[in-house]
Amino acid sequence: MWVKQISVFLENKSGRLAAVTRLLADHGFNIRALSIADTSDFGILRLIVNDPAHANRVLKEAGFTVSETEVLAVEVPDRPGGLARVLDLLHQAGINIEYLYAFVSKAGENALVLMKVEDLQRAVDVLSAQGITIQGHDVVHQI
Repeated sequence: MWVKQISVFLENKSGRLAAVTRLLADHGFNIRALSIADTSDFGILRLIVNDPAHANRVLKEAGFTVSETEVLAVEVPDRPGGLARVLDLLHQAGINIEYLYAFVSKAGENALVLMKVEDLQRAVDVLSAQGITIQGHDVVHQI
């Protein structure tokens, strides 16, 4: 029900982001979504790719520090207030959102947002009960 995300620890130096994306491209990985958070010394690159387990191995073999995390791929109505409603539902249920970022493409009429929440199953239950669609890994890579 959730999606595997790869997180890559990067020194905040020229060329490090390019090195990761080049390595993934050279091995045929398709980056479907990404986000980067940085400080003055380092950054954390978060990626959704077509084969996360294999990408994880390739990145580790190339010397990168990598981890996998499960995130939700939530369909959000692509209209004013669509995201606010989803976030309100999670807030009302007491579910903390650690971070979120947008997906590259849409699912029909909806946008896709990737969310790291503190309780994945509870978030799925709360959102599904309100008619919000959660996409799985297989569907995310077909869009």
